[in-house]
Amino acid sequence: MIPSSTPHRTPGSRRARRSVAALGAVAAVAAGLALTSPAAQAADPSASASGTDPASRERAFAAASTEYGVPRSVLEAVSYAQTRWDFNPGHSTSGGYGPMHLVDADLGTRADAKGLGEPSAPEAAPVADTLGRAAKLTGLAEDALRTDEVANIRGGAALLAATQKRLGLPAGQDTDAGEWYAAVADASSSAEEDVASAFADDTYSVIRSGASRRTIDGKDVSLVPSDVKPDKGLVGKLGLLKKQSNGPVDCPPGLDCEWVPAPYAKTGPGAGDYGNHDLANRPAAPKITNIVIHNTEATYDTTLKLASDPTYLAWNYTLRSSDGHVAQHLDPKDVGWHAGNWYVNGHSIGLEHEGFAATGAQWFSEPMYRSSARLVRYLAHEYDIPLDMQHVFGHDQVPGVTPANVAGMHWDPGPYWNWEHYFQLLGAPLQSHTSGHAKDLVRILPGFEDNRQTVTYCDDKVADSCGSQPTNFVYLHTAPSESAPLVNDIGRKANGAPSTTSVSDIGARAQTGLTFAVAERSRDWTAIWFNGVKGWFLNPASDPTAVPVKGSYVVPKAGLAKAPVYGRAYPEASAYPAGIPVQALAPLQYSFAAGQRYAVSDLTVPTDYYRATTFSPDTPNDHVDVVGQDRYYQISLGHRFAYVRAADVDVVTAR
Repeated sequence: MIPSSTPHRTPGSRRARRSVAALGAVAAVAAGLALTSPAAQAADPSASASGTDPASRERAFAAASTEYGVPRSVLEAVSYAQTRWDFNPGHSTSGGYGPMHLVDADLGTRADAKGLGEPSAPEAAPVADTLGRAAKLTGLAEDALRTDEVANIRGGAALLAATQKRLGLPAGQDTDAGEWYAAVADASSSAEEDVASAFADDTYSVIRSGASRRTIDGKDVSLVPSDVKPDKGLVGKLGLLKKQSNGPVDCPPGLDCEWVPAPYAKTGPGAGDYGNHDLANRPAAPKITNIVIHNTEATYDTTLKLASDPTYLAWNYTLRSSDGHVAQHLDPKDVGWHAGNWYVNGHSIGLEHEGFAATGAQWFSEPMYRSSARLVRYLAHEYDIPLDMQHVFGHDQVPGVTPANVAGMHWDPGPYWNWEHYFQLLGAPLQSHTSGHAKDLVRILPGFEDNRQTVTYCDDKVADSCGSQPTNFVYLHTAPSESAPLVNDIGRKANGAPSTTSVSDIGARAQTGLTFAVAERSRDWTAIWFNGVKGWFLNPASDPTAVPVKGSYVVPKAGLAKAPVYGRAYPEASAYPAGIPVQALAPLQYSFAAGQRYAVSDLTVPTDYYRATTFSPDTPNDHVDVVGQDRYYQISLGHRFAYVRAADVDVVTAR
């Protein structure tokens, strides 16, 4: 039995503390206050930037700017576009290190030699060894570039300066930032001009808008807005390739995409012996309504091998941690086997992100977040998918199809995926559509960087192996007290035992961005209806972890003791034509009793069953979308959503 421990939140006002620090840093830079003296920087830039205090990273940028003659705004903006100034540990086999995201392309080879990784798949696009290049340019040891913020930022500045020199362009920390467009584009490490330009455009948008934040490791960095005009024509000096395509990729301009097809192939003599996906005619039938966010639980190269295996499973896209490179495996019209729920598979596009959920912060890089958001925005526009957490959701939100399936459902991308930042990049911030006067519904929004809930067993043999790191949820208790047990998820533990803080236990986690119906309030605590029980979370007015929102909720129809909840929205029996077996629709084990209410997340759920059980699409009564007349709503039941029949519930407009 995994022990439960008391969840922890950083005390005090997160938003107030963060905003005061940010405004102070911006004011200091705007006023021209030197963080270190120019003379000291010129004498020994690395020494002047050393330190473990909150201002040390800002000093490191200033010193490296002076030492290598790179405008400070350019250096800081490139770092922000790569890491948001965080010191990433680079634990992936091709992941970037430090605030400059220096990539060690040789790490995978060394890991293979030790039996810790997989050799590169033939299809995998190459990774640029920016860490090795930085070591040669600076004379610094690679270990220092990996672990020391001063060395790392010097390495990033050296790379930019070397490119500017190679192109014969003006250099110096006081040069026009707009003349560094080509060097910034080169920092993307892409060989394609539109991808490199897209990275440069992202970087210059940071310079124009400015930015300020406290990093995950407690460093205050700010960049004041500047009306710079980048010389985009300079990118031609890099001699990059025009857009290349090795297959029918469905990706937006500026995204580094390649075609690595998943095989649709026979694997045995029977009609049902095939893999690793199904042919379909989406979005005509079935309709595409959702995008599912996964992480791979494998390295990128291993993931490509799995997607290329006809005996395994397939999904639509895989994204690489080091640079956000995308491999597309399926045409969106076909159905991948990725969500563990055939109904959701039929209506969704699956995106796998390189990484391991238990160590997500080490893998979920800014280049990968940005590539993913660019891809999702494009697909959402193409298939008319709303950009909200009811239609763009994690694998951990997908329900089991029957009671027996619930406990075995996946929990990726896990507690360390930054949903708030992701939806900011999508252009659909989770803070939108809130209402200070609403009473019945709340959206969970605890922030990310300062929301450090206790998580245990990231190493399944060591309880205290997760450390203190940002999380994307709040814990739910059985009473308004941190000493009260966590709520039970009967689908995971039928014996009624409390949920735990184990990294894989989602049973008592109300996730960022999800909307729930309020059950009760008591002083600084709020209770929501969650999987059939009241779940209490700390929500003080001075430092709220949830915000009121408008919307609607459902209640069981008058006279019903409870409303069944389902893991899929299959048609009524009369909708099935002869030759296609009626699919049983078993209610899940959760109780939606009279007196409870659940937030409605979608009132337009398709009611259908896509039958595809044989290899040949010409088989009679196969590859057919059976559409019913019964209506369903998607509701926010718990950590996972569920479906209810419209005939069993009434929809109520929330106050």
